[in-house]
Amino acid sequence: MMDSIHSDQAFEDSGRFLFGLAYRLLGTRAEAEDVVQDTYLKWRDADRPALANPRAWLTSVCTRHCLDILRSAQRTRMEYVGTWLPEPIQGLDERTPELAVEISSSLSTAFLLLLERLAPKERAAYLLHDIFELDYGDIATMLEVNEAACRKLVSRARDSVGRERSDYAPARERQSLLLDAFRHAIADGAIDPLARLLADEVTLCADGGGKVPTLRETLHGRAAVLAFIVGPLREYWQAYEWHETELNGACGVMLRDGNEAVATLSLAWDAQGCVAAFYIVRNPDKLAGLQPL
Repeated sequence: MMDSIHSDQAFEDSGRFLFGLAYRLLGTRAEAEDVVQDTYLKWRDADRPALANPRAWLTSVCTRHCLDILRSAQRTRMEYVGTWLPEPIQGLDERTPELAVEISSSLSTAFLLLLERLAPKERAAYLLHDIFELDYGDIATMLEVNEAACRKLVSRARDSVGRERSDYAPARERQSLLLDAFRHAIADGAIDPLARLLADEVTLCADGGGKVPTLRETLHGRAAVLAFIVGPLREYWQAYEWHETELNGACGVMLRDGNEAVATLSLAWDAQGCVAAFYIVRNPDKLAGLQPL
């Protein structure tokens, strides 16, 4: 009985880690939850007393399942209607003594979109080594490659995303200042306070999944983005309740129509603390998991 309790506790201790890994690999809450559940079912049926390192075993099972999903998802992403964005997620806090992850950078929408450029094994190797700080040898075993190949996977991933990756996020006060300026632009059309906080080459994109009306193409440049915010977006968003919340490790906005979430807004920043990108999620399937505030 004690062995069973101890083994179940080992899974419980790894649960948040496994979900955080699966979410970063897949970009959707529902799929990440399914992977963790499947990992538990395999764990329940495993010869647990024989496992020398339960955490490594659980990580291997979780990672391999995610890789299977990623391979099948690549075709689906190519056929996606409009812009694909990761599913917004609230309050995933993994900052424990055992797992000190800088969630504001590795959970951000901008970072997850960079990961979309990588092949599945590159993505897994890069996350496991550079974000979760696992050893090359352990990762090689999980991915069923030799250590030299594992190092090459991580190196290629760094070459692909490293030059554009920014871990910079301004203080929460500045993030809130931007959201206040955005809200005033929506409420009364005042664009000057917002314009001063935008990068020259700011972009704005939206994910409706072909299920609700939204932008199909990404907007580029301050003039185009501001025109959209105080034009079509203002007309639409004035009808809904505005709630500031934490999304993907940073300040964000959820719009609600009563108890239903109808949109989220997330941001990316440049090194000067200006907004480099707006990400709007409208796809109702990706909003269903958000909690009422």
